[in-house]
Amino acid sequence: MNKSTAAKNRPLKISPEQTVRELVVQHPQLRSELEKLGIDYCCGGLHPLSAAVQAAGLKWRTVEDKLKQAWSSAQKEEPATDWNAATLTVLTDHILDKHHAFTKEQLLRLDGLLQKVQRAHGEKHGELLNQLRQLFDGLAEELSAHLLKEEQILFPAIKGIDAFMSGTGPRPVVHCGTIENPIRQMMLEHDHAGNVLVDIRKLTGNYRLPADGCRTFAALYDGLQALEADLHEHIHLENNILFPKSTAQEAMINS
Repeated sequence: MNKSTAAKNRPLKISPEQTVRELVVQHPQLRSELEKLGIDYCCGGLHPLSAAVQAAGLKWRTVEDKLKQAWSSAQKEEPATDWNAATLTVLTDHILDKHHAFTKEQLLRLDGLLQKVQRAHGEKHGELLNQLRQLFDGLAEELSAHLLKEEQILFPAIKGIDAFMSGTGPRPVVHCGTIENPIRQMMLEHDHAGNVLVDIRKLTGNYRLPADGCRTFAALYDGLQALEADLHEHIHLENNILFPKSTAQEAMINS
């Protein structure tokens, strides 16, 4: 797998005008810092950095300093995988093996944890947990259908395009007319899932555990945060790398 080849100690150059997508694709090492800062780098990847910083309620100078510090620290570590340099087939398989598998396992686990917490804390925290159940069930249902559509329709089409471009497969036939049609739908669903995650975070007060919260309650909140972080990375890889490169490859074929 290709790795980032950024030279050691090279200063980070960023500007308020560049998009969040441009930043995180060029410098994947900064993804975790953007996550900590609450800056949307997945669904909001097309927004200028200045707008994303403002939406997060932060000041540009503060964010710039944090990102430069994170970049400096990253230079001392093993380079992050540069998924922008990977083939679409390799990237698709990575998304399936890591993110689809994790999402399916985590949704099942969280459903069980939420059931236990509702039984144990329903009397005192019933309103909170009922709202959380409603949001979680809607998210789980949507994500399950979303993953299935990617696995059965979109990803095979992307792999077919990639195989043709590499000379290892026949000219693909996209039954949706163009790859842009299912991609557009997937991105809309990404936006909705992202909004639900924001609602869950607000409902739980940034996952602040109640004073009487037990270990299962803590595990539930930790698991929801893990699901959120993984979905952010998952959506970033698709919205900012896989989808744009797929549409570009299809355009080359059609031209």
